[in-house]
Amino acid sequence: MKIRLALFALALAVVAGFFSLGRWQLHRAAEKQQMLDVVTATLSRKQATPLAAAADADSAGYAWASGRGHFLDVPALLLDNQRRGDAVGVRVFGVFKPDQGRALLVDLGWLPVPGNRQLPTTRLPAGEQTLVGLLAPPPSTGLPLGPAFVITDEQARAVAQGTAAQAQDRPWLLTRVDLAALAAGLQIPLAPRVLRLDPALPLGYARDMDVLPNTVPPERHRGYALQWFGLALATIVITLFLGFRRPRP
Repeated sequence: MKIRLALFALALAVVAGFFSLGRWQLHRAAEKQQMLDVVTATLSRKQATPLAAAADADSAGYAWASGRGHFLDVPALLLDNQRRGDAVGVRVFGVFKPDQGRALLVDLGWLPVPGNRQLPTTRLPAGEQTLVGLLAPPPSTGLPLGPAFVITDEQARAVAQGTAAQAQDRPWLLTRVDLAALAAGLQIPLAPRVLRLDPALPLGYARDMDVLPNTVPPERHRGYALQWFGLALATIVITLFLGFRRPRP
């Protein structure tokens, strides 16, 4: 009898765990689907707001924005381990200062990285620019491990001495987009949202308006939820079968 009760208690704990994981997957699917719906509506309207809106308190929102300004003379920022189809590369960000408002990161697009890990050559657009695109939260940092970016001592000294332009040909390699760490490293206050540059603009690199790159889409979250609920059901069936099976004489 004690063994049977222990079996039921263990099974109950396992079922609760599977059910909790399934609910979490459904919650993530709903969150991402809502985000995709908001982005779709924003892109369909394309009612442009000033780039200064990047610094608004609603840092988690999406908005179509446009404005003039210039890219600052600081190194390009390359976000590592970014996929485009089956290829792996980096996503290029530049620091843009609009005529009004706080500086913000601009997603200029994706570049491939060869097997020898030689970083691509990048050059930020010079002079006055008119940018148009989608204001969005920065890419998810995931589980932060290690420093947010990797720079040389020479680059660090250049920033400290206010001569970051001298190191512009040597980009910073980012492990994640940590705006607080980047603002401290560049010594430039940054807006809490980034600009996903309109693919129709004739500058930058390969890009699109996919707001869920390198992450799990809603339909896959739903599939994972179904698997967890299936495991919970299977655990219940097996437990009932083993718990109430008559022992052989």
